Amino acid sequence: MNGEATPDPVLPLMRGLRNAPLPTDEPLVLASGSPRRAELLAAAGYPFRVELPEDHAEDLPRPGEPAETVVQRLAFQKAVNVAERLRRGWIVAADTLGVCDGELLGKPADEADARRMLRLLSGRVHHVLTGICLWDVVGSRRVIDAVRTDLRMGELTDATIEDYIRSGRWRGKAGGFGYQDGNDWLHVLEGGSESNVVGLPMERLTHWLERIDQWQPID
Repeated sequence: MNGEATPDPVLPLMRGLRNAPLPTDEPLVLASGSPRRAELLAAAGYPFRVELPEDHAEDLPRPGEPAETVVQRLAFQKAVNVAERLRRGWIVAADTLGVCDGELLGKPADEADARRMLRLLSGRVHHVLTGICLWDVVGSRRVIDAVRTDLRMGELTDATIEDYIRSGRWRGKAGGFGYQDGNDWLHVLEGGSESNVVGLPMERLTHWLERIDQWQPID
């Protein structure tokens, strides 16, 4: 569904987020149906609307493809898909994966897959990667980047895992969990980006919106 997005920020990490003024009055367009990405943009004070990429814009990792390449490629594909439908706008597209021992952890297929992911991550350090693609439709320029955040997950008992599975909060979340769910068994390490774990690295978004002159021309 497309339209204006005005979600109510509820996460502590959303307080005090900085934004960068857009250089033109063209709209900011979020190429994602993620409510948390929308909440992050709203919390930072960005006016924006949502344009969903078509399903075929998102596919599976390719054999041997590094995780950072995967998230950057998928963010790029989503941005391209939305850009083809627009005459103006600043597009923000993103894709997020968890990575543990080289295994790429996307959205669980079902409860069994979510349970497997949580057991894999229990008591271990892993990292979350988010690829972002920012696209200036009128200026025909873009930038692609990726942000990594390391996380430690506490030891999860079978009861904790089953409670979380029953809650349904694993659905649609890379790695089978949501940092935004307030679980005390998740800890961001070494000053990493909390917003990146949620799905949109706001610090990097602001960085690039302040450096539009460094974006690459689109052929």
